[in-house]
Amino acid sequence: MLKLRHIGGERVKGGNYWNFSTGERVTIETGGILPGGSSTTYYKAHPAIILLAGPVLGLVYATFLPFIGIAVLLKVVMTKLFGGVMEGVSKLAVFNWRPSEAYLAGKRHKKAAEDKEAKKDADKGTGDSE
Repeated sequence: MLKLRHIGGERVKGGNYWNFSTGERVTIETGGILPGGSSTTYYKAHPAIILLAGPVLGLVYATFLPFIGIAVLLKVVMTKLFGGVMEGVSKLAVFNWRPSEAYLAGKRHKKAAEDKEAKKDADKGTGDSE
């Protein structure tokens, strides 16, 4: 079976081994051990295959480049058209928790304020009758 992927420190037969992450090429004449540790990956390939892969990858890039441009353009247009709508919708679905605000003196609640006013009104009412 043909094994193309090899790990650093592995004993291999002669050939050209490529590390695509660094671009390093290691040529082993008759057999030996690949340099690097277990995190280094080498691929065995003939130099002609690597040279032919360059134009093919360039063609793939050039083919998908217009689609990338269209996707970016659509995102910009959708953000401009529906950005305000989404901002309004997000304000409707907001929670009262705001991590950037600090209520060091406590937060006043409507019910507590209404209870205080009702108590004051009750106290005024009893104070006037005496």
